[in-house]
Amino acid sequence: MLSWTCHATDGAARRGTLHTAHGDVPTPVFMPVGTAGTVKAMMADSVRSTGARMILGNTYHLMLRPGAERVAALGGLHRMVDWPGPILTDSGGFQVMSLAGLRKLDADGVTFQSHIDGSRHRLTPASSTQIQHLLDATVTMAFDECTKFPATEAETRASMELSMRWAALSRDAFVPREGYGQFGIVQGGVFQDQRMQSVGALTRIGFEGYAIGGLAVGEGQEAMFSVLDYCAPALPQDRPRYLMGVGTPDDLVGAVMRGVDMFDCVMPTRAGRTGRAYTRHGVFNMRNARFAADDGALDPACSCPLCTRHSLAYLHHLFRCDEMLGPMLLTWHNIQYYQDLMAGLRAAISTGNLREHAAEIRAAWQKETPE
Repeated sequence: MLSWTCHATDGAARRGTLHTAHGDVPTPVFMPVGTAGTVKAMMADSVRSTGARMILGNTYHLMLRPGAERVAALGGLHRMVDWPGPILTDSGGFQVMSLAGLRKLDADGVTFQSHIDGSRHRLTPASSTQIQHLLDATVTMAFDECTKFPATEAETRASMELSMRWAALSRDAFVPREGYGQFGIVQGGVFQDQRMQSVGALTRIGFEGYAIGGLAVGEGQEAMFSVLDYCAPALPQDRPRYLMGVGTPDDLVGAVMRGVDMFDCVMPTRAGRTGRAYTRHGVFNMRNARFAADDGALDPACSCPLCTRHSLAYLHHLFRCDEMLGPMLLTWHNIQYYQDLMAGLRAAISTGNLREHAAEIRAAWQKETPE
């Protein structure tokens, strides 16, 4: 089974290494999202060049296209997408939740219509786990229901209890292998008693790692951090902690300071496709006319091809002309920035100056007004 080693702490923050069948991963880590077997607008070599060591795939999308059996026949997700490093696969629960009127939930799973062609499918804890096995996921996620927000206390409890039932069934279906693992997912919305009940249920089942789900769905950063303040310390100290679907650079800094080890989010790649640049000095809109004649680099401290070879004026031109190279270059930069941010946080934990480092990061963001 996979394992995690802690090397240093600074307050609640942890610096460690995730040991897997597909290589070691330094934590805290940000995993670029490769939903359908690709990090959008990037080749695998480009993703690797940023320092990324682990990516994410998605059960729901890959089961529909090209199909888990076909992925397995092609040698698994690692071989198909040219990513020999670790891959974590979402169980599909979040995507099924977002289908709204196209799904029917029951105690044993979800029946839903494909958003692609309307065909009917069913996901259960066992089938989700089996699909992830066919994909050859290094980290398999337990099947859960991502609780909607806002939700009443009663609605949240029913959802959380269903997810805990499904967690046990997911664990029963998981096939243990050396260097592989399965993570349970803590649910319970913004209700502390429910979150703690979920933590207790999952730790009794026993997983190689634990995710905190159902956040960054509209509750706001303050509420999210409040949940992390009591939820993260309650999880096993010797297992990795994964905050799902989060988020902005400020979210990452705050969550690392609260003891989270792993993150994923579509934000840097989605922003790259829409002209939003994440930098050490804030977030900027590359379509803004202020950049039309700017011969400087987006971020002189960044090592990505955009910042070392091209000007802001050129990037602005590409977006104004709707040239595909613009989103490709800016996505590369955004992923590089996220990886550099995490590397800086890891170094600061090791040297014991995380609080000062975080303050410097936030001060730099405020030097200019983000656009």
